[in-house]
Amino acid sequence: MNKTASDLIYLLSCSVNGITPDKSRVQSMDLEELYYFSMNHSVQAAVCLAIEKAGVKNEKFHDAYIKAFGNNAYHDIERKAILADFEKQGIWYMPLKGIILKDIYPKSSFRQMADNDILFDAKKQYQVKDIMEAHGYTTESIGKYQHDIYTKPPVLHFELHTELFYFADTEHLYKYYSDVKRLMKKDEGSDYSYHFSDDDNYVFVTAHEWKHFSSNGTGIRSLLDAYVYCKVKGDKLDWDYITEQCKQLKISDFEHKRRELALKIFSSEKLPELNNEENNMLMLYLDAGTYGKSENKFKHDIEKMGKFSFWIHSIFIPRETMNYCVPFTAKSPLLYPVGVICRCINLLLFNRNKIKTAIKLMKKKKD
Repeated sequence: MNKTASDLIYLLSCSVNGITPDKSRVQSMDLEELYYFSMNHSVQAAVCLAIEKAGVKNEKFHDAYIKAFGNNAYHDIERKAILADFEKQGIWYMPLKGIILKDIYPKSSFRQMADNDILFDAKKQYQVKDIMEAHGYTTESIGKYQHDIYTKPPVLHFELHTELFYFADTEHLYKYYSDVKRLMKKDEGSDYSYHFSDDDNYVFVTAHEWKHFSSNGTGIRSLLDAYVYCKVKGDKLDWDYITEQCKQLKISDFEHKRRELALKIFSSEKLPELNNEENNMLMLYLDAGTYGKSENKFKHDIEKMGKFSFWIHSIFIPRETMNYCVPFTAKSPLLYPVGVICRCINLLLFNRNKIKTAIKLMKKKKD
């Protein structure tokens, strides 16, 4: 692990544990490099609060914190107004992910958010579209994937989910959450607002993280979320229940290793000795960044399937996945070959870099 990564973990640990960092250590850091590294993991705000607590000022970090604070507040205000309309029109909904996680941090501004994720009644999809557009949002995508996308400049971004996972995310995740209402609990004082229990929220966040970790990858913020969740709520969680649900989701090994790693690296300002498996897992988080890298998924799939099988599976994807990628193919199985052609043309015209990346990784594997 390089010095910048080590400095980042140290400052994040100080930030969420209320520790004042050593000023001389902070002054010896390359704050320019640290800024861009933390930006890649969407944790500049948490780092800013740590270095300023040590008495060190940095304009880029400070500006990032002010922006994150304003962005979170702006999203909160907009979300409240939009969900008030959901209530008026009788549309059930449940806020997800960062909306919930930010409130368990020492300060909600520690946990940066890029969007609002909300599960809602899929039967009211176009009613919701009217609400969003009435609030000045542009419909970027609707009915194409398991979430609809709405944006409003300069920073507002909503992902409104009709499902928590789709079939392509692996069948066991999709099936487990296909009847999600069995897990939802109604909020007091509302007929339409719902939430997960703390146990089920932890399971969902872990399942969502596993989806990214096992595909393109996910950054250090995900590990920090796990640490803060366990620190704040761990003593009250039903770990027998959580373990059983993770077994059903086939992510129990990941959950245990991820939790142990998060607790190990953030519980103290001093980074402890890691074994090879823990170090390798940490490096995957540090290398990925917030949104991961497509080459991580390619590398994993090539090693798992082999080169020839990788290309076959990339071209001839499962029919359920094709229905999401090329929606008109859902009308009839006979349209599947047309979907294959459409996807190949789209890749050649607009996503050549993905093809180049896959070929590059195959050449490396040959070496």
